[in-house]
Amino acid sequence: SKPPKYLGGLQLGRNVVKNGVLVKRHFSVHGSTGTKSLGTIQQKFLDDSKISMITAYDYTSAKLCDDAGYDILLVGDSLGMVQLGYDGTEKVTMCEMLHHCKSVARTANKAFLIGDMPFGSYLTVDDSLKNACRLVKEGGMHAIKLEGGRRVVDKVKAIVDAGIPVQGHIGLTPQTANALGGFKVQGRTVESAIAIYEDALALRDAGCFSIVLECVPEKIAMEITNALDIPTIGIGA
Repeated sequence: SKPPKYLGGLQLGRNVVKNGVLVKRHFSVHGSTGTKSLGTIQQKFLDDSKISMITAYDYTSAKLCDDAGYDILLVGDSLGMVQLGYDGTEKVTMCEMLHHCKSVARTANKAFLIGDMPFGSYLTVDDSLKNACRLVKEGGMHAIKLEGGRRVVDKVKAIVDAGIPVQGHIGLTPQTANALGGFKVQGRTVESAIAIYEDALALRDAGCFSIVLECVPEKIAMEITNALDIPTIGIGA
């Protein structure tokens, strides 16, 4: 459910919403080649409508998902395990991500497209800007997704200020799963739950238009969702 602040004016990412209507968009990248744009996603959120997102890696999966009417197609770095046979996502390169992004972008003409920033591609602000631009210019994506909370806020701000929409990703972050003790539910202790909550607020304030919550307990995910004025996407949460 949406918080009461929607009754007045609201800064949504870098978009201004007044009385439930999107009145100004500051992003320069917004999926103009498809029927669904960033504005579409935000309007569905304002209307309290469900937002559908699914992962697509290539021509076949992109066509099936786009024809099915999904709002968002994510070209995820999980392609490393699903398509390339790696034992984790951290081995996926920028060139591999671009290869799959191009395939999906050539195929899907209705959905809003998001490309994952692979491990090591956003260690610095300069790297983040360069690689985010590559996913848009070369990969044909409309937005990018990166993992992490407060530690990536400076990168998120820089990418958003460059005119590229950013989706955040917190909870279980596969690129750093080894540091988290493996692929397991996050936020089970008070300390970790508070940390995830604060990460979500920080990403919202940095300009993310949406946040993925992966493997977070239902109660924690609901608290975060109700506290935010941007959409959350659940992956096992």
